[in-house]
Amino acid sequence: MGLREKVVNILRDAKEASRVLAGISAKDKNRAIAAMARGLLKHSGDILLSNAKDLALARKKGLSEAMIDRLMLTETRIKEMSDGLKAVAGLKDPVGEVIKQWRRPNKLLIKKVRVPIGVIGIIYESRPNVTSDCSGLCLKSGNACVLRGGSEAVRSNLAVHRAITKDLAKYGIPASAVSMIDRVDRKAVDTLLTAPEFVDLIIPRGGEGLIRYVAKTSTVPVIKHYKGVCHLYVDKYADMKKALDIAYNAKVQRPGVCNAIETLLVHKDVARKFLPMAAVALRKAGVELRGCEKTRQILKGVKKAKEEDWYAEYLDLILAVKVVEDADEAIRFINKYGSNHSDAIVTKNKKIAGEFLERVDSSCVYHNASTRFTDGYQFGMGAEIGISTDKIHARGPMALEELCTYKYIILGSGQVRI
Repeated sequence: MGLREKVVNILRDAKEASRVLAGISAKDKNRAIAAMARGLLKHSGDILLSNAKDLALARKKGLSEAMIDRLMLTETRIKEMSDGLKAVAGLKDPVGEVIKQWRRPNKLLIKKVRVPIGVIGIIYESRPNVTSDCSGLCLKSGNACVLRGGSEAVRSNLAVHRAITKDLAKYGIPASAVSMIDRVDRKAVDTLLTAPEFVDLIIPRGGEGLIRYVAKTSTVPVIKHYKGVCHLYVDKYADMKKALDIAYNAKVQRPGVCNAIETLLVHKDVARKFLPMAAVALRKAGVELRGCEKTRQILKGVKKAKEEDWYAEYLDLILAVKVVEDADEAIRFINKYGSNHSDAIVTKNKKIAGEFLERVDSSCVYHNASTRFTDGYQFGMGAEIGISTDKIHARGPMALEELCTYKYIILGSGQVRI
């Protein structure tokens, strides 16, 4: 049997599983997800051993430390994955929820009801936690999922998949409800992307190159974000300590993730005060600064920022810095160079903050807080299946509600149209 035939069989089985899932009770779904959470802890040794092999190969290939961090699993991170599944199990089941209902003059009762999307294909890179997060969210929302991770994490993903699927059958859930394509050949991805008869939605999670390829190739609808070019603007009315803490957290805590800032904008009136303090803290953490001419006049030895730096998603300990005239310039800069992901302002001026929050065209905008909170778990969603920068269907962290569509149920008593 050829590769395409094998993938098509996986997709066909997932389609059948999605129909079974539509009839699984919320209680059984929750019990299954709780079992998945226990499975991660029970098989953590196998997962860590597999992850160690992936890490060794990644280091041999020369992957950056930020990318190594995305790939790495630890006991703590596995527990966080388990806790995320437990949180999903504890959330309200969205399936069957009546979004709204109304009665027409002819007495027809019309209900708008949440239903699963069907089969969701998830194509992702580096982060093995995506395997469990997406599986739990899809199962809870009544969707079958087909997972395809990157070659750099193949052993880790397979180990996580084994751990979370061992006990699904006990709760009436077919094994094919949570499927994984274990072949890293690009042809396997192409088959997944061009099977609209089996797959209802594709969600890519990874670098810009992957996402652009998926968007170009797929004949299945795609929800995506191309990249996370996130900004922090320090206004002239900012609390300097808060601004410093937020800038440091948003860049340094995990630089290899999409909600870390890539550009720091600073009001000209506070630049000479703020930038030297920020530079000391950031450089101590190993951050390379690339600045505009005004930044370089204040901070000696800073590399000159080129035009492409303002568009760059570094996913590393690199930060572009620009001094701006005012909040209006900051807003216009973000809307030009940003990726509609997550952007923040630090200011004590509520009017300026309100203008920033209203005019910045991003899925998440922050006032006096780090962009690192753009995350389904941090938003109280249990976990996330991705962060959408699209504007149709879903935007921002996607969780249970965003994994549902809806249908109209119309109840009558013999009405006919005249």
